[in-house]
Amino acid sequence: MAKLTSINLLLVLGCISNQPSASLHAEEKQSIQEVRDDRQEKHLFIFSGQSNMSRFKPHQVFQPIVESEFGKGNVLIVKDARGGKPIRRWYKNWKSADGETPREPNGDLYDSLKAKIDQALRNQKVDTVTFIWMQGEADAREKHGEVYQASLKGLVDQLCNDLERQEINVICGRLSDFGLGKKHWLMIREAQVQFAGSLTRGAWVNTDDLNDGPDGRGRVRHNALHYSVEGYKILGKRYAEKAIALIKKE
Repeated sequence: MAKLTSINLLLVLGCISNQPSASLHAEEKQSIQEVRDDRQEKHLFIFSGQSNMSRFKPHQVFQPIVESEFGKGNVLIVKDARGGKPIRRWYKNWKSADGETPREPNGDLYDSLKAKIDQALRNQKVDTVTFIWMQGEADAREKHGEVYQASLKGLVDQLCNDLERQEINVICGRLSDFGLGKKHWLMIREAQVQFAGSLTRGAWVNTDDLNDGPDGRGRVRHNALHYSVEGYKILGKRYAEKAIALIKKE
């Protein structure tokens, strides 16, 4: 009988000694989770440019991918685009190769974009900013290829200054193969690649294979100015992959 009592006593003591340890373990797990929650980073993605950006829909493919990577509540998306417009409508200090400024004011479309950014950032703090730019067709048509890279750099610097950030992630959608026979089209394609390559947080996306196939009206196109329905979805995936890589690189 005494032997059984001793065993029971040991079992009781063992249970008592284990209770604080289990409780401590639970508290440690909760503390670790709270630290992880505090470290959740928010990411702002800014989309702008002309017609191929206007037709691009970030919510279709891009947004689900980045939300899966970073968390739905940690992704902010701003888009403001206008078809057929040159880069001077965004870059306020734009000048032609001859040093001339246009009659109309520069930067009005940038002001529209910035207003949307300010609205998105109200009561928000973001850890990274990724600027995704798709434009250049209008500048190729107007033959401003010589100043495109400097204009693009000026636009990015302008955005960095306004956001009070030294650097942001930049992704350029390179002009497609639609206008390969045109001098300034080729110059702008090269300028986009060179500019993205000059940045520590830069990347560019190929679009040469996105403008073949049925468009939004069901018309089958080849090497078209605008991308196919499927092409825009592929573009969203490419943008997301580049954006995630740049953010992880940070």
